Amino acid sequence: MVSKIKKIKKIKKFIVTSALPYANGDVHVGHLLEHIQTDIWVRHLRSSNHEVLSFCADDAHGAPVMMKAEEMGIKPIELIDKVRLDHIASFKKFGIHYTNYHSTHAEENKKLSIEIYKAAKDKGFIYKKEIKQCFDEKKGMFLADRYISGECPKCSALNQYGDGCDSCGSTYSATELINPISSLTNTTPSLKVSEHIFFDLNKAKDKLKSFLKSASIQKPIVSKLSEWVDGELKSWNISRDAPYFGFSIPDEKDKFFYVWVDAPIGYLASAKNWASKNNIDIKTLWGKNSEYEIHHFIGKDITYFHGLFWPALLNTSQYKLPDSIHVHGFITVNGQKMSKSKGTFITADQFAKVCDPELLRYYYASKLNSKIEDIDLNLDDLSKKINSDLVGKFSNIFSRSAPFISKNKNFLGENLDNQIFNKSIIKASEVLKLVEIKEFSKALKLIMEIADNTNKYINEKKPWKLDNKEAVIIATTAINIFKNLCILLHPIIPNICSKMLKMLRIKSYEHNQINNKMLNIEINEFNPVISNIKSLNIQQFIVE
Repeated sequence: MVSKIKKIKKIKKFIVTSALPYANGDVHVGHLLEHIQTDIWVRHLRSSNHEVLSFCADDAHGAPVMMKAEEMGIKPIELIDKVRLDHIASFKKFGIHYTNYHSTHAEENKKLSIEIYKAAKDKGFIYKKEIKQCFDEKKGMFLADRYISGECPKCSALNQYGDGCDSCGSTYSATELINPISSLTNTTPSLKVSEHIFFDLNKAKDKLKSFLKSASIQKPIVSKLSEWVDGELKSWNISRDAPYFGFSIPDEKDKFFYVWVDAPIGYLASAKNWASKNNIDIKTLWGKNSEYEIHHFIGKDITYFHGLFWPALLNTSQYKLPDSIHVHGFITVNGQKMSKSKGTFITADQFAKVCDPELLRYYYASKLNSKIEDIDLNLDDLSKKINSDLVGKFSNIFSRSAPFISKNKNFLGENLDNQIFNKSIIKASEVLKLVEIKEFSKALKLIMEIADNTNKYINEKKPWKLDNKEAVIIATTAINIFKNLCILLHPIIPNICSKMLKMLRIKSYEHNQINNKMLNIEINEFNPVISNIKSLNIQQFIVE
């Protein structure tokens, strides 16, 4: 009996999201890690015949957007409208597409934010109290957390922002920072009293414990979230004082929703925007009884918001909590933290000018797994990996086999070597399982193992020493396996694989096509789609 890829009926429905890029700057290679990871998984699910909707948006609110617009001499709305289009264009270069890409500064988001806030208020989760806040006397405004830096009150790490420590992962109030400094004026902020609106996170403790037991989240993340839940959960300040670019809180004067209230609701708003255009009730997609599994891809720096605040807030509403939160680490470049001053900051557009964007998709996939480890974008390693894997192993199968098919008037043989083909099918099945559980690096390792074995098969059979009939059987076997490798790699490098499959006169890349054998059919002449690339260096990317 031969193991076959089973045809999956459309029995599962997914909603998949990526964290929202902030609307005051370019998409960079750090952002791309997550959006590439999301796009690969979405493409994989669709190729398995599942129904998948993917949603994202620009995170358009907050003091940084307001300050950036002020610096540019334009209105915030002008800034965010331009940046959103720039972000979409940058993602498109890397083959990243969403079912809907919206903005948090949208009417749907405003209505949903107010609706969810009122639901939380009606259920007794909202209260007010006066607090002391950092105030920049020179600028004449209360300071957002990111505009205050100082020493972490927990571990004493230097240069930490006002909402949390990158070093130890603690969260705290900006007023707790040691030796705080306003980054706007480089002055020491004063403390002023202001009344604010709070969400009682501690009141949601039992629900959060249940959520952490039921949701699919990596074990280390669950452990960290559980540690926080088991302690005393601090109430969440969900308001900000004017001046602030955001949504006004109903029945309040000069108070606005904190950006982290309407940012995750932006997922829901993007879904609602799409649903409205397609005459679908948002509750069908995201209601408590929705058939859709909801999966969030996020970076480890926003775990607290997605693992605690977001489900606690959703739980008071009529909308479904996420089924899965998948967390990844940060990106470093050549072993260093991304930094403009250090010359290690690369935007998506800068990368795309120098190198085929699909090569970054492959490189990231080769590093991504279910762990929360930081990933280093080593430019020299990237070129070596592309040359070794995609050129030396993958494309090499087709280029070595094509001459024998060309001698056969471009017709594949009537037979192939079933033994090696069937072995490759078994491994292909394992690849699909690995991608399903987001173990991309392991999946690619197995794909390259199939490619290695196929090249080894060609070496051992030596078709160049055989008569053409026998040589065609070997080449046909290799090309059939190559076809399957194209299908397996399509979610990762879709443009390259589509070009390869076009030469084989194949339009479909659904996983059930892996079982099909290409026999006694004509294919096109082989033309190289990918070739060796020269070693890359950081200077190529930072030149304007």
